[in-house]
Amino acid sequence: MGILDWTILCVTLLFIVAYGVWRTRGSKNVDDYVKGGSEAQWWTIGLSVMATQASAITFLSTPGQAFHDGMGFVQFYFGLPIAMIIICMVFIPLYHKMKVYTAYEFLEGRFDLKTRSLAAILFLIQRGLAAGITIFAPSIILSAVLGWDLGTLNVIIGTLVIIYTVSGGTKAVSVTQKQQMFVIMTGMFITFFFILGYLPADITFSKAMKIAGASDKLNILDFSFDTSSRYTFWSGITGGLFLALAYFGTDQSQVQRYLTGKSIRESQLGLVFNGIFKIPMQFFILLVGVMVFVFYQYNPSPLNFNPAATKAVMESEYAADYELLQQGQVELEAQKRIAQNGFSAALEIKEYTAVEEAKQQIIRINKMDSINRVAAKTLIKQANQKIETNDKDYVFIHFILNNLPRGLIGLLLAVILSAAMSSTASELNALGTITALDLYKRNNKEALSEKQYVQVSKGFTLMWGVVAIGIAFVADLFDNLIQLVNIIGSIFYGNVLGIFLLAFFFKFVKGNAVFFAAIVTQIIILVMYYNLIHVYPSGEEKLGYLWLNFYGAAIVISLSLVFESVDRLLRRPLSKNN
Repeated sequence: MGILDWTILCVTLLFIVAYGVWRTRGSKNVDDYVKGGSEAQWWTIGLSVMATQASAITFLSTPGQAFHDGMGFVQFYFGLPIAMIIICMVFIPLYHKMKVYTAYEFLEGRFDLKTRSLAAILFLIQRGLAAGITIFAPSIILSAVLGWDLGTLNVIIGTLVIIYTVSGGTKAVSVTQKQQMFVIMTGMFITFFFILGYLPADITFSKAMKIAGASDKLNILDFSFDTSSRYTFWSGITGGLFLALAYFGTDQSQVQRYLTGKSIRESQLGLVFNGIFKIPMQFFILLVGVMVFVFYQYNPSPLNFNPAATKAVMESEYAADYELLQQGQVELEAQKRIAQNGFSAALEIKEYTAVEEAKQQIIRINKMDSINRVAAKTLIKQANQKIETNDKDYVFIHFILNNLPRGLIGLLLAVILSAAMSSTASELNALGTITALDLYKRNNKEALSEKQYVQVSKGFTLMWGVVAIGIAFVADLFDNLIQLVNIIGSIFYGNVLGIFLLAFFFKFVKGNAVFFAAIVTQIIILVMYYNLIHVYPSGEEKLGYLWLNFYGAAIVISLSLVFESVDRLLRRPLSKNN
């Protein structure tokens, strides 16, 4: 990184922090601090909702996901537009009607205090873990690639977010996220066009897509009913739907974004905006990853994109074996370029047999490439068991640092850190609010003034910021960062969503039945995760994690109905005839 990169990076981040503090200084009451004075317009809500979900993980991990596995991940979002419609019709009117500050405040009115507290605690657990990971994600990758100290990066990112989130609350999060989304999407579009410019002169975008298709990177739709597959059309519109309903409808980090709306209509339009543009945005980010794949068909790439992994094996007794693999990879890349040129030529003459023969050659070389990379991971593991061999999260940052011009590198690093800050800010804001209002205020018998509750909210937000930094220090990469965050959500979201669905549509079910059903359900989901998913980190699990959202909601609803029926039977007085 040169001086220009550092200047762009530092100026961008400092401007966002300073702007957030300046625009939102002096919150006078809880309504100002938690709901931003209920002044937000729909475009602010829509951008804030998108920025909250689009963490650094999205921009680091998603292109790498597409590089390795293609565009199929976009199916994960297929249930989102349906979820937005349901939330606009059911959730938002109820929240506004009851004038709640938090989603879980609604549950006390419908059930009781213990059910509200349980839902709040489940949220705090999963969102607290996620906040730590959204700090850890860019830190671990930038640390490995740039040689920066991991702990220092965790503290820097966490501290920058804490400064303006504690200072201005919800309004600070919303106003900074507009700038962050502008920086993020500008950087991604510039990168996309640079990749196109780096391809050989005769490779147009259309031809690049055919090259990607020949390597099975454009298989978007999977209509199979295989529940062990992580991403299918059916898991997207069922498990993905339930995950989106839970995340946008019951997760305070999102609910707090649209509770700031000037009216029900503004909140609804903000979510409709998200429902329309979220899938195209994710599709585009995946497409950038596919284009990076095409770029590396014509340019050399490392056996493993994680530089720490390469360093570990080259400093071990397996260095000679790894060098042999690297030499084989160089020869394989030469064959790859020849095969791609042959495929391109076949496309020009439009001769079906020639195209198919060239495609089969590409498939054969891809298999050899895959075997080589698996062998490299095996050597790395033998050299150091603690090193992360799965390099999906390093692909995009490797491309940025090694191929983009000076200045643009600084902008892209600003993109990554801005995304980390935007998502983490929403999470800390929500964590502080839930702790202050759902737990502290509701269970504190001493009455405090509005100003004191603002200070309490700021204190809890600061506390959660410190906790998130602490979690970042002990976090692990797992298989793929974007999948890790979604897995954590899926473990808890289905249960919480089921509680809300019971509140909305099953008026005869009471608090005791829901409370005990939710506890049992959470235990069942944890057992299912551990036995059907956790023991298969490679992705070939017995149950795709998205289905946990569906099962969690279905189980808690079913158990609540059973418990309520049993309770009513036990409380029914004996008839006179008996």
